[in-house]
Formats: sequence, C-alpha cells, structure tokens
Amino acid sequence: MTDLTFQITPGGSLSGAVRVPGDKSISHRAVMLASLAQGQSEVRGFLTGEDCLCTMKAFRAMGVRIDQLAETHLRVHGVGLHGLQEPAQALDLGNSGTSMRLMAGLLAAQAFPSTLIGDESLSRRPMRRIVEPLRQMGAQIETTGRNTAPLRIQPAAGGLSAISYKSTVASAQVKSGILLAGLYARGRTEVIEPEASRDHTERMLRAFGVTLEAQPGRAALSGGQALRASDVEVPADISSATFFMLGAAIVPGSELLLRDVGVNPTRTGVIEILRRMGADIALLNERRFGGEPVADVRVRGRPLQGIEVGHELVAAAIDEFPAVFVAAACARGETVVTGAAELRVKESDRIQAMCDGLRVLGIAALAQPDGARIGGGRLQGGTVDSKGDHRVAMSFAIAGLRAEQPLRILDCANVNTSFPGFLELARSAGLGIERGEGRGERRRNFEGGPP
Repeated sequence: MTDLTFQITPGGSLSGAVRVPGDKSISHRAVMLASLAQGQSEVRGFLTGEDCLCTMKAFRAMGVRIDQLAETHLRVHGVGLHGLQEPAQALDLGNSGTSMRLMAGLLAAQAFPSTLIGDESLSRRPMRRIVEPLRQMGAQIETTGRNTAPLRIQPAAGGLSAISYKSTVASAQVKSGILLAGLYARGRTEVIEPEASRDHTERMLRAFGVTLEAQPGRAALSGGQALRASDVEVPADISSATFFMLGAAIVPGSELLLRDVGVNPTRTGVIEILRRMGADIALLNERRFGGEPVADVRVRGRPLQGIEVGHELVAAAIDEFPAVFVAAACARGETVVTGAAELRVKESDRIQAMCDGLRVLGIAALAQPDGARIGGGRLQGGTVDSKGDHRVAMSFAIAGLRAEQPLRILDCANVNTSFPGFLELARSAGLGIERGEGRGERRRNFEGGPP
C-alpha cells in the first residue's frame, strides 16, 4: 500500500488570511440530527473529510436522502426519529471515533439490528466507555473481548430506559451518544462529567427544537421529543485552525488571520494555553453562526515561554495537544503537561508519538503516564513517524517552520480524515511543504489503551 509522506523545507513564516475547512464535530452532528428531524435541512460549510463522509454514507445506507448541492453544501431529507431503515450491510465508519460512539447511542434504540465497523486504528480504540452506559439503558451491544469494534447491536427488548450517568472522563463523544439514546428512552436521561466537555450536541439539539437542560459538566433531556428541520452553518474548525495558529505563534514576525473560526468556549483551551505561553492571539469580529460563537483569529508571532498545563485545560483542548507539544518544543524553558491520559487512546498514543518525534528532532521530551515534560530547544531535521495520526502529522509539518534541517514525515494519508487540502493551504500561507510517497505497509503502532 502506498504511504503518503510530507517533505518539509525548513524555515519560513506564515502570513496573510486563510479559512480552514468546516468544523468536524459540528459536521458530524449536523448530518445526524438533520437525518432524524422532520423535514428538509440544509448544511453549509460541511467538512468533506473522510470521517464526515463516513457519517454521511452511513445515513444514506439507512435510507436518508442527502443531496450534495455543492462540495460543502448538503440538503438532508429528514426521516424523523423512527424513520431509519435497516442497512443492508455493516456500516463502515473508517477512522471516525465520533461516528462510532455517537451512532452506537442512536442505533441502540432502533427496531432493527446493525453492525458498526472501522479501520484498523478505530478497531483498537476503547468502546467500553460508551457501551457500558448504553447497556445500563437496556441496549443490546456486543463487542470484541477487548471491548473494541465491531459493535453488533440488536434491538433493545422493551426499548431503552433513561438513566442518570456519572462519567469518569469528560468526553463529548460519550455524553453525546448517551443523549442521542436518551431521545428514544423512557424518562429523563442525564449525564454528569468531572469537567465540562464540548457542548456542540446540546447546542445543536436546541437548534433542532429539543428542550434540554445544559450547564458545564451536566446535560439532561427527556425522551420522545421530535426534532424539527433546521439549517446549519458550520464554522471553520478550531482544531484545524490550531495548526496555523501554532505556525504563526512560533515564528516571531509572523502575522496570520484565520477567518470564521468556531470559538465555542468548550473548545478554546488551545487559545488559552498558547496565550499563557506568551502568544499574541486576538479574537476579532465576534459573532454567531446559529448557536455557535465565531470569530476571526489574528495571531502574531513572538517568543514563547514554557508553562505548566494541568487537567483543567485538557477537556477544552484535547484534540489540539499535538500542536501544544510543538509549541512547547519551540518555547524557552520546560513545559509540563499533566492530566491528559486521554491522549493515549486517540488515533494513536499521541503522548508517545509526539515525544518520540520530538526526540528525533533533538528536543528533550519525556513521556509520562498522563502527559509529558518537554524542554524547549533548537529543532533539528530528520524523519518522523506520524503513526498514521492526522494531528501528529500536521503538527510536525508546522514544526518545520522552526527546524534547521529538512523534515520527512511518514504515514500522512489520514490527514484527509479531518483536513482535506491541508498541504495546499499550508503552502499558500508560507510553509515549505511537498507531497512525497513511499512504498510499504502502513504502520499502525497504536496498541490501544485502557477502556
């Protein structure tokens, strides 16, 4: 199988104005809720990355008509809560953990059986955290002996019953899967988290006419509510924008404007972290796309300082930590990250993948069970293995702005899961990046993690 590599010419700076693709989390949810609504909904700014396309294909396979009016413009003909049809075969969700965990909750309530499968990486990610609460609601779900996919779901005998679930981790995917199941359950379903996770599901449920209670760390709704069609404008994805924020922040003299970025307060932890490190980041032209706050983000480069990043910032920046690790490598002094064990069960073990790569580049990086210690220094060149993880690959690509020799980043094909067009957009902003290809088996070094 052909591997995609990135070849990075060292140096340069980012400048100008760019708009990254639509928010992945919101794109997933827009297709799901529009499919369950009564009537036609239009989704503008939809992310056409592979993960979101897997969600769209899954709902088409269950009888939902989805017209693609333009590349990022969909019209979804909703079938209502009880209008989905049994798929003819297993639903392949590729690399998308969001699709699998949210759809597990949704499909647990259907009157037909279904099976959820994914690629090698997704098939190693822990599913016990969503399967256990769904089973408490009465769901009939089978997993492998390691509590991983495939998920085989049978109709719940007697339907689902509401629960009050106290989650041990702050996970928007777990919370959302339970709330989607709660739409079908008898009674009031409640999810309580140790810290607030992203609240896109709660905001969008309200936009589709659902009454629910929501506050940081807690959400609840009553079953049996119908969803009404609603148009969705998807903001630019802050997780994708993070790579460009990073690139501008680590090169003194850079100035970059990122347009229409979603700045939901449950997602802006990376801005807070970079600001604490000394980054010059300003939110301009603040406004709303539906229920989601949006702003243009201006970043000016200047020297960064190492800091301590504790658990209180983890949930609001969980997907952005690979970029934070690169910022730490470019800062003066040491950065210590704690409370981020969740990074070990993402598309790769991101703690280990980032520390391994940073050491290749000459940076002192010590992986710890729930984080890392990273000493800032001068980045050298070399060959870094992204472990097939899109966010690891893009973070090391941006690190090339501060490298002293060329970088080669292996196993980058999965960048298309979240950021189609990354290479071209990064090049247009000033990064010296080219596409390369090598032959060989794709490496999947992720060995799973705790359930």
